[in-house]
Amino acid sequence: MLVVLGVFFLLPIAAMIEFATRGVGIDAPRTLTSFTSILSSPDLTGAIVASLELAAITSVAMLAILLPTMIWTRIRVPRMVRVIEVLCLAPLTIPAIVLVVGLAPLYQWININISDSILTLAFAYVILVLPYAYRALDAGLSGVDIRTLSEAARSLGAGWATVMWRVIVPNMSSAVLNACLLSVAVVLGEFTIANLLNFENLQVAIALIGRANAGVSIAVAVASLMFVFVLLLALSFIARGGARRRGAHGVVA
Repeated sequence: MLVVLGVFFLLPIAAMIEFATRGVGIDAPRTLTSFTSILSSPDLTGAIVASLELAAITSVAMLAILLPTMIWTRIRVPRMVRVIEVLCLAPLTIPAIVLVVGLAPLYQWININISDSILTLAFAYVILVLPYAYRALDAGLSGVDIRTLSEAARSLGAGWATVMWRVIVPNMSSAVLNACLLSVAVVLGEFTIANLLNFENLQVAIALIGRANAGVSIAVAVASLMFVFVLLLALSFIARGGARRRGAHGVVA
């Protein structure tokens, strides 16, 4: 099964690399021009930087909004858990084109009265990543007895902020990292909303470059895949290290 899955995922990537390094002519040697030209294109570099900034802003905003809300509802108002779940999963049932129809008038007002920066897309992307982040955080919270931890911390004089950020969150660090990873993956792969709202993120830049130079667009796509893969490995090692430390020292409290 590992061999089959490896071929299934790696063969298209190998074909992309072969196409991106293909020279002009039948007997032309391999060249890395498509990859080296990524950093030499100001528009493409700007789109990459903007997408990375959007991914960071979206992840931070998602955690700041969703994580305290989920913890608070589970501890104080458990009857609202299902309501929060329905609200967070609702974006999955709405096509991206429909979201754009609703967001377009809002972004017209934002562009006129606040800013026309591409970073304002973070407002839309926070909504877009809610279903994926909610499932990751929900799995982490389900594996932690947050009520017992919160009652123990409160009995020792801890405030609610301390209970959330120094008691509960360290015990679900893997879920937090998974939610951030999913958010980053969604933002880096998003095309429809940015394109229809006339912003140029990474995927829109790849599509525009593909019209003029298919080799460079494929090279950028391969580079973005490799970046997400390396990020996944890094977060996996971080999460594994945190789990080992908690296993050695017991539950964080």
